[in-house]
Amino acid sequence: MALTASRYGKERVRVLRLARDGEHHTPRELTLSVMLTGRFEAAWTTGDNRAAIATDSLRNIVNVTAAQNLTLDAEAFVAAVAQVLLETYPQIEAVAIETEEIRWLRHAIAGAPHGHTFTRDGNGTGFVALTASRAGSTLRSGLRGYTFMKTTQSGWSDFVADRYRTLPDTTDRIAATSMDATWTWASPPPDCSEANAHILQTLLTVFGTTYSRGIQDSMYRMGEAALDAVPELAEIGFVMPNKHYLPIDLTSFGLDNAGTIFLPTDEPAGRIEATIGRTA
Repeated sequence: MALTASRYGKERVRVLRLARDGEHHTPRELTLSVMLTGRFEAAWTTGDNRAAIATDSLRNIVNVTAAQNLTLDAEAFVAAVAQVLLETYPQIEAVAIETEEIRWLRHAIAGAPHGHTFTRDGNGTGFVALTASRAGSTLRSGLRGYTFMKTTQSGWSDFVADRYRTLPDTTDRIAATSMDATWTWASPPPDCSEANAHILQTLLTVFGTTYSRGIQDSMYRMGEAALDAVPELAEIGFVMPNKHYLPIDLTSFGLDNAGTIFLPTDEPAGRIEATIGRTA
């Protein structure tokens, strides 16, 4: 018998970093998974733990690194954690860190941003995924479950017509989705938080201001625009299920539904995926 693959680490490591600048506070809340691969085989094959790093030590490294880096964005913070691990333990060959971020939005009181009052952003979850070794690293950022819609300027027509088709053509419908988007950095920008916000605004601008012939059509043009807007991006991938809003038939009640009453449904749902990258 042989051990063909192994890794281990710590998941659900939660930490809130609070940067205090007088009365102006900035919270950054993360939940991390830290996974290691390396020369730890003996812990599996012979019960020899001498090269093994306790998973509790990984939690401590996250906390110490957090205390020393209160203002780093999530991308730079996970890179700092990976650097500590690779520099401290020669038996580690690669580190994979994933983190989700709870975004706290500064609340306005009497028309002015308040120094220490925040509300949680409930639309979508930001995430970062870093794979780092002594040879190099790959960094990805993105959003999961970011939900948006537009109520016109969307259609779906001219698709395959055969005996299984029951869906009619439409040139005016509600388009809604809960988007998972992942972008890979060719090189991290100076401010990832600012770049991430710019990417999201670019995606929504294309979605909202151009006619959509289908989610596929919008997805491709959204990806093109993001790559044009942020030169540090290598590629961007999407998963965008359809969240359907179906017109309700009111003719039994003598009423004409003029595109104003809909049934929200997301099961079953179309699932559309694509990755858009730069040409060589």
